[in-house]
Amino acid sequence: MPQLIDGKKISAEIKDELKEKVRKLKEDGVSVCLAVIQVGNDPASSIYVNNKKKACAYVGIESLAYELPEETTQKELVALIEKLNADSKVNGILVQLPLPGHINADAIIRTISPDKDVDGFHPESVGRLCIGEEGFVSCTPAGVIQLLKRSGIEIEGKECVVIGRSNIVGKPMSILLLRENGTVTVTHSRTRNLRETAKRADILVAALGKPKFITRDYVKDGAVVIDVGMHRNTENKLCGDVDFEDVKDKVSAITPVPGGVGPMTIAMLMYNCVRAATK
Repeated sequence: MPQLIDGKKISAEIKDELKEKVRKLKEDGVSVCLAVIQVGNDPASSIYVNNKKKACAYVGIESLAYELPEETTQKELVALIEKLNADSKVNGILVQLPLPGHINADAIIRTISPDKDVDGFHPESVGRLCIGEEGFVSCTPAGVIQLLKRSGIEIEGKECVVIGRSNIVGKPMSILLLRENGTVTVTHSRTRNLRETAKRADILVAALGKPKFITRDYVKDGAVVIDVGMHRNTENKLCGDVDFEDVKDKVSAITPVPGGVGPMTIAMLMYNCVRAATK
C-alpha cells in the first residue's frame, strides 16, 4: 500500500502554526485582515468563499466579506479594490474567480496591490517568483511543495513532470519544483508522447483538468503522484485527474481526492495573509 499523503492533516498542522503566530502578533498589537470579494452567487464560488471565512475565523484572521450583485460593473469593482488597497487595516485582498463575463478578470487581478495579492496572481508576484525574489506564491502549487516536504519526500535531484501549464497551477508549480532543485519537465495538451514523458517522473503532478485521465500506463513504478484535479463523476462523487484505484498499487506515495491538495490551497492562503501582515 502506498503512502497516502494526507492534505487534511498537513493543512491542519499549518493552520495551527499560523493560529499561534496570529496570537503572538495580536499580543504585539498587529492584527491580520483579509478582504474577500465575490461578484454574483455562483454556487461553487459561494462554497469556496465560505470555507475561506471559516479558515480565517479558526486562525484568528479578521475577514471582510464583500458580496456584490452579478450586475456590478467593472468600474465599481475596481473602485472597491482601490479603496481596499489604500486601507492600511487590510493586509490581503482576494477576488473570487470566476467573475461574470462582463468583467475582465486580468484587469481586476492587476488592480490589486502586489503587496496585498495573497492569491499570488498579479504579474509582479509571478515575476518575483520567476527570478527568485520574495513575493506571494499561488496557493495551490505552494501547498503541493508543503505536502511533499512535510511528507518527507525529497525533491532535490528528482525528475519532476508537471502535466498542465495554467498560470494558476502548472507554470508556478514548475518554477517551485525548480527552486527546490528538481529537474522539471512541463507537459500539456500538445505534448507528443505524453505517456512516455510522464512515465519518467519520480514526482508526477497532474493538473490537466480531465477526470481520471492519468492511469497506471502514465506512471513509473514507485513514483510520487500529486493529483491537483477536482471533478464530479457520474455518481456526483469527487474525483481527480488521476485514476486513483488504477494507479495506487504502482506508486510509493499519492494524494487522494478529496483530502489531498484541496485543503492545502486554503491553508496557504492563510499563510500568505499572515506573511502580508508581517512584511
